[in-house]
Formats: sequence, C-alpha cells, structure tokens
Amino acid sequence: MRRMSAWVLITGGSRGIGAATALRCAEAGWDVAVNYAQDCAAAEALVARLRGLGRRALTLQADVADEAQVAAMFERLDAEGGRLGGLVNNAGIVAPAARLEAMAPERWRRLFDVNVIGTLLCCQQAARRMSTAHGGAGGAIVNLSSRAAEFGSGGIYVDYAATKGAVDTLTKGLARELIGEGIRVNGVRPGVIDTDIHANSGMLERARGQVKDIPIQRLGRPEEVAEAIAWLLSDAASYTVGALLDVGGGR
Repeated sequence: MRRMSAWVLITGGSRGIGAATALRCAEAGWDVAVNYAQDCAAAEALVARLRGLGRRALTLQADVADEAQVAAMFERLDAEGGRLGGLVNNAGIVAPAARLEAMAPERWRRLFDVNVIGTLLCCQQAARRMSTAHGGAGGAIVNLSSRAAEFGSGGIYVDYAATKGAVDTLTKGLARELIGEGIRVNGVRPGVIDTDIHANSGMLERARGQVKDIPIQRLGRPEEVAEAIAWLLSDAASYTVGALLDVGGGR
C-alpha cells in the first residue's frame, strides 16, 4: 500500500501533537488536511508551513462530535481530489482536574462525545473511503489514546482516562474488522507531553512535577509522538495491526 501523494487527515491538527504530526507527515510525502474546531489562525499558519514543504494542504473546520460536520468535512476533502490514505484521530479534550464525586454529567457527555464518538465518526467516514470492500485502495488509521487509559488517573480525571480506555478497545477491535479490507488500525498512547492540554486542565505544574516519576526524567515533546504516528502510517509498519504504541518515557 503506497502512501505517497495521498491525503492524511489529522483531527485537532492545528497545534500540539497534531501540528507536529502534520509537519512530520508532510516531510514524509503526505498531502495534509488539518482539522480544527476553533483556532482558524493557528490552522492556517500551519497549512502555510506545510505548503512551504511542497505539499498540498488545507484546513477543515469541524466539531468531530457532530455527525453532520464530520460528514461535511470528509466531503470537502473528497472535493479536493486525490485519495484519502491516512487518518489520525488526534482531536481530544480534557476537563479541569477533579474527583469523580465533584464532576457533572454534562462534563462526561462532552468528553465522550469528542474523544470517543468523534473518533468513531471519523473512523466510519475513513473506512467508507479507504476500504477495498468499497472500492478504496486501503490505508492506515492511527488513534490517539493516552497512558492514562492504563493508569486510570484517579483523583485527576478518571473520566478522561475512561474515554481513552474506550479508544484502546475500539482500536483493537476495528483493527481486526478492517485489516482484511486493506486498512491498518493502530494507536499511540502518549505519556506526559509538553502541550497545552495540561494548562487547559489546570495541571501544568503538576505535570512538570511528575518528571521525577518518569524514568527518562523529562516531559515528552510533541515531535516525539509525531514520529511514532508517522511510522504507524507508513509502509514501514506494514505488519503492525491493532498495536497500542506507548510513548511515555518509560512510564
């Protein structure tokens, strides 16, 4: 399955791990579609950098939790021409650190809508385009999970960890469902990475304080996660199916 000159769609791609992945994929020869929810300026600035690398690139605004917006996003990509060869389900949110008894159900619903339903919706649309059963040429899907899925993040955000546990299960099951149709599905589980997500949850200082508990003794960089994602998208990972690749500095 040759990936060169095919589109890769990266959800939540305007900053952090998503932006680093977009740049790495462009360097690897992909044309890159950058999905974003709100930060149009960041997405457009990133696309300008991608085009500077000689690749086709475009922005696609959509809330991945909204079925109609996801369908419209994929249709806009279809209209650009060329085939979809890769999907990176990177879009995800976290809420402020709290114990379970202090959380509102509305918080849970939004987390699951974005982190789980959004991933399901995008996988569905991608499968309809990439599956050989539907006339596609195959492809690769990489779902972004978290080491929190294993640790559970008690006392911080068990609801976020639960959404990522669901993503892990989806990744394993969908890998088996789609591999016979030319689509490889894998996941990446980052550890504590130096991105805005910790600031958004009020956990930035705590994240920095966790360095002593990480065997490698530092926070991870978005570019290090991007390397793992790009590898799973590539033909170099052609025998890797249903894997959950931990990028956590040994933790």
